[in-house]
Amino acid sequence: MSAWSEILEAVEPLEDLVFDKGLIERLSAPDRALPGINFYTPTFKSYASSEIKDCGRSAWPAVSITGGDCKLNCDHCKAKILEPMMPARTPEDLWRTVNDIVAQGAGGMLLTGGSNHRNEVEYDAYYPTIRRIKDEFPQFRIAMHTALVDAAIAARMADAGIDAAMMDVIGAQDTITQVYHLRRSVDDFERALEALTATSMKVVPHIVVGLHYGQLLGEWNALEMVARHKPAALVLVVVMPTYASESRPFVAPDAHEVGQFFGDARDILSDTPLLLGCARPAGSVKRLIDAYAVMAGVDGMAHPSDGMVELAARLDRRVRVTPACCSIAVGDEVLAMDDANAGLEIDLAEIVRQERERREAQKRQAVFGRVKVIGGEGRSGCCGA
Repeated sequence: MSAWSEILEAVEPLEDLVFDKGLIERLSAPDRALPGINFYTPTFKSYASSEIKDCGRSAWPAVSITGGDCKLNCDHCKAKILEPMMPARTPEDLWRTVNDIVAQGAGGMLLTGGSNHRNEVEYDAYYPTIRRIKDEFPQFRIAMHTALVDAAIAARMADAGIDAAMMDVIGAQDTITQVYHLRRSVDDFERALEALTATSMKVVPHIVVGLHYGQLLGEWNALEMVARHKPAALVLVVVMPTYASESRPFVAPDAHEVGQFFGDARDILSDTPLLLGCARPAGSVKRLIDAYAVMAGVDGMAHPSDGMVELAARLDRRVRVTPACCSIAVGDEVLAMDDANAGLEIDLAEIVRQERERREAQKRQAVFGRVKVIGGEGRSGCCGA
């Protein structure tokens, strides 16, 4: 048994999982130096000097210029991801929305919208308002989902003051055609990435692992595309079958193949910050995926599964924990690498102690809840109340 296999068995939330031994051997090779890692999570409140303030959407809301509308209606999303966002269907609406959320304490926002049939979000009318927002609130950060752009549009985004430009990079033509229902080419995605990285914006592409109905198809080609253009960081997310229709279903990607891809991403982008975003399938698949990400050497992880902080510390990774709420998913996970000293550094003994205490508290709460429900049912049966 390898040293890393023994470490995995020592982390209680991972003890029932089956790992790929060959992959563990590869990731634990002595020539693969692991960087420090920052976990973005609200779980470790006791490490912070004060309680987390406003763990809700107002910290970094997502704003859609099309509301819940999208012409593409991609199979993995069905435009459902837009529905809970704040709508701003006119530039005047956007100005009012930003003033309102700034008054509520927001530090930034994700600006996005549904695409037209060419996978373009039609921001043209909004650029003067975005510039006005940045001039009025210079500390307010804007991360924009750009979709596909050319050099002229990318330059307009930068001139308007966009801080971070995000786009999904797709490396398989079949995925573009079948999943996105799009008549564009893989080359169009690379040209858009090239146009964005030629500007002053922080460019943070995303690769959605398993985008082809849960299968890995163009991810490695997308990775090579990203490597050619040297972005500020790369965010990896793993497709979730949540929104798929019964006629075109998705499956959860194979966690071991996802782990292989994480290892390749780390090796190919050795000098680029690599972040695991919050979107991953739930349950044991997420724990496997997260553990492979820790072993592969991602620089940051949003909303880690139980045991991940302990695992990283046991692997002698420099661990920092940044208390942050769910807004991390659309904001700070993109701009998280701005401050190398962000987060609170913690040691293994403290991690293990707090993790165990937290899990024991969860178990007690679960038992108490069951007892309470049983008692309540008993009283209902007697009293008819």
